[in-house]
Amino acid sequence: MNDQPASQPVPVDNAPVPTGRSSRQGPVLRRSDQLQTSTTDQRLLQSRGDASWVHSDQWRVLRIQSEFVEGFGTLADLGPAISIFGSARTRPDHPMYQAAGQLAAGLVDLGYAVITGGGPGIMEAANKGAAEAGGVSVGLGIELPYESSLNEHVNLGINFRYFFARKVMFLKYAEGFIVMPGGLGTFDELFEAMTLAQTGKIRHFPVVLFGSEYWSGMVDWLRERVLSEGYINEGDLDAFIVTDDMDEALAHVTAGPSRHRPID
Repeated sequence: MNDQPASQPVPVDNAPVPTGRSSRQGPVLRRSDQLQTSTTDQRLLQSRGDASWVHSDQWRVLRIQSEFVEGFGTLADLGPAISIFGSARTRPDHPMYQAAGQLAAGLVDLGYAVITGGGPGIMEAANKGAAEAGGVSVGLGIELPYESSLNEHVNLGINFRYFFARKVMFLKYAEGFIVMPGGLGTFDELFEAMTLAQTGKIRHFPVVLFGSEYWSGMVDWLRERVLSEGYINEGDLDAFIVTDDMDEALAHVTAGPSRHRPID
């Protein structure tokens, strides 16, 4: 018969004895004034109260995780694809709008899906060209104050809260970039790809700068100032070509080993 008082637990060999001075919550250890009086389950199941917790950094981590999971799951079976970048401000009557649509259609004819940021301008043109050619027209949208939806020519789309999660999808699921004239967002994607190539984070990632009149000034500056002062190497400028020729652009961006085939 157990002589222990009914209110006291029966000791178990090697079991820790609660002291009231520390507690473990999953991987977290709490002591002294960091102790909490309720359990994780209790806080989960309690009635609704202050909703400020949904804006905490811990909760944001889960949102970030969910964006990666959603992106990876949606695009896992996409197959070979090329990303086309350019300004959201390019109007439908602009020659570059027409060129983006033709380049996208050409990529579809070569067996590629087309990935854009899903917005207006060059992105819309590329999505339209891909969709009308019967291809997969991917839009990776971003939450912005002035852009709230994917264009109507996207047939596979994801909206992201976070730029960095979205940028991973552009790079992970594309074989290369065609970069049309654009602004800061376009530059960001271009230099991200060049940096990852320079540091060996990605292998064989062809980049086309389409529109020599637009891009030549930047390329001249890179060569005459950045290269001449030793901030980059000559080989870094081989990460892209500049062209106005659609056939050359398509041939360059689709040349070389596919990342969807095993690496020797």
